[in-house]
Amino acid sequence: MLIELTDQPIDVAAALAAVQADGAGAVNAFIGTVRNQSTGRSVVRLEYEAYDSMAVHQMRKVAEQAQERWPMLQQIAVIHRKGTLYIGDVAVIVAVSTPHRAESFAACQYIIDTIKQVVTIWKKEFYEDGQVWVAAHP
Repeated sequence: MLIELTDQPIDVAAALAAVQADGAGAVNAFIGTVRNQSTGRSVVRLEYEAYDSMAVHQMRKVAEQAQERWPMLQQIAVIHRKGTLYIGDVAVIVAVSTPHRAESFAACQYIIDTIKQVVTIWKKEFYEDGQVWVAAHP
């Protein structure tokens, strides 16, 4: 299991390599990137802040919950970026491997959806005409 929070660009190929397994017939990945608009406004950049140790702990817990729910999961990689990101940058990758595709799709979606709900990572969007925290910030 690979779980990371980093201020460096995410190496998508390395994350995919981390979930390779001989028994895996399916590798599924979600790659979240920074888009140029949100709610009809032009986005210039994003900034992610995190409570680092808690965020890593929570991401690992979500991955472990996925393993319990889908025991056939062979490998999991979750890498989230923090700091300043620009249009096109990879903000997060979730990759999983399983023997079959159905479990791979389901587990990957569960992990990213749950991470967005429970992990202590906050996103601030910067627009041409202002800025806003997208999620609650302490």
